[in-house]
Formats: sequence, C-alpha cells, structure tokens
Amino acid sequence: MATKEKPKIVWNEGRHRFETEDHEAFIEYKMKNEGSKVIMDLVRTFVPPSKAGLGLASYLCVAAFEHASEHSFSIVPTCSYVSDTFLPRNPSWKHLVYSEDSKTIKSSI
Repeated sequence: MATKEKPKIVWNEGRHRFETEDHEAFIEYKMKNEGSKVIMDLVRTFVPPSKAGLGLASYLCVAAFEHASEHSFSIVPTCSYVSDTFLPRNPSWKHLVYSEDSKTIKSSI
C-alpha cells in the first residue's frame, strides 16, 4: 500500500510565488507595507486540472503561511481559495490574517 508523499513546495522569490517543483501549481503573492507592518497579499492560487484533487492548493497555502509566520508578515487572503476554503478548514492560521483592527492591539486585561 503506497503512502501519499507530501509534495515539495519551493519559494520562487523572483516570481513572487510558492510553487511545486515542476512549476505547474502555484500561489502568487504581492508584498505591501502598511505602516510598520509587512503584508503578504495572497492573490492567486492555481492548480492545473491534471493535478486537481491532490491537495496541492492546501500545501501551497501552508508554505505561504509558514513563510509569513517565520518573517512576521501578516496575510491578506485576496485569493478566494485562501479566504473561502483554506482558512475555514485551517483556522489555526487565522492569527496571521491582517485586519484594520490589528493595527492597534487592545488589551483585555
């Protein structure tokens, strides 16, 4: 019985995207500055029909969110896959999502 291997996702800084090794599936981003906050706007996720159903879009999102977390970036989920599918299925990443409210942090203590 074969186990499903996790695909290798690579950061292609020059093309502003995370992609599979074969460059066929990817998530594109744009970097923005909002005051002192650096924001990674995830604008497009693409998986070719020949690779649909393998979970690649989710792996691409995880790579982007891990990168953002490691570099203290906030995420703007412009891409509908990220906002409507990935984040509802993976709420543990929501703390990285940028909002106007995150500009000022209010203490409840």
